[in-house]
Amino acid sequence: MDREPKLIIHGGAGDSPESKGGITEAQASLYRVLEVVYPLLLRGASALEAVVKACTMLEDDPRFNAGTGSVLQSDGQIRMSASLMDGERQSFSGVINVSRVKNPIQMAQFLQSQPDRVLSDYGSAELARELLLPPYNPLTDERLAEWIAERQSNFQRKMAGVLGTVGAVALDRQGRLCAGTSTGGRGFERIGRVSDSATPAGNYANQYAAVSCTGIGEHILDEGLAVRIVVRVTDGMELEQAIAKSFAEAKSRQRDFGAIAIDYRGTIAWGKTSSILFAGYHDGTTMGDTLTDSGAPRSGKDGS
Repeated sequence: MDREPKLIIHGGAGDSPESKGGITEAQASLYRVLEVVYPLLLRGASALEAVVKACTMLEDDPRFNAGTGSVLQSDGQIRMSASLMDGERQSFSGVINVSRVKNPIQMAQFLQSQPDRVLSDYGSAELARELLLPPYNPLTDERLAEWIAERQSNFQRKMAGVLGTVGAVALDRQGRLCAGTSTGGRGFERIGRVSDSATPAGNYANQYAAVSCTGIGEHILDEGLAVRIVVRVTDGMELEQAIAKSFAEAKSRQRDFGAIAIDYRGTIAWGKTSSILFAGYHDGTTMGDTLTDSGAPRSGKDGS
């Protein structure tokens, strides 16, 4: 059955829109992605293709903490992680702490077809060489200045000023779901720290729902957030109820994060415990964003 495609993307969560240069600038970045990717879904692109394209565009935007513009770990190195989950096949793939590549999400896409589907730092570097990816430095002047300033205080802050993990969730015309997530990490963290973004806690999908998370990775891991929401939908709970229940539980434990989601009926929903979730969506009729629209879900059952 031909379905009305749905798309929602995010560029992180945080306490202030100024961490992305202001609401207007953040909206413009999100809407640029929606304007390119949603028409691809209308023309028949798969959910997986749409998610990879959206995450690639967000990785290429230095406003966000993924790909170009990623934050630095305490030793001054950038280590990025990304994952992709095909809901139809329930297939997860990802790279962890990869360096000197432009688009980690595209490496995760390649791994969808491989017998070994999640690679750590050394394996990711070997994969980059195997794929003949040209060396790329994702460092920006802003991120370097931020790291230098923090080094002078011996890294007293627990993380960089931007929780800018990016992600996308899509439902395509064939009713297939996919989720993808990419991050530069928390910033100033211990060397080799692993985020949630390349784990099912931060990125998960099956035939019933797909979820991408953002925020403090340790909190997302502690909650098993993406899996928790998807399992609740799989067991029969409405998506908006699954998100509301999961976030109520998380808020009671003082977690700091957000999530975006779509279910198999075309419902778009999101949740947050942080002050702001930088997300935008296309519900088949209009584009909107979570910076100016607090309502969720945005589209009803059966794509209506």
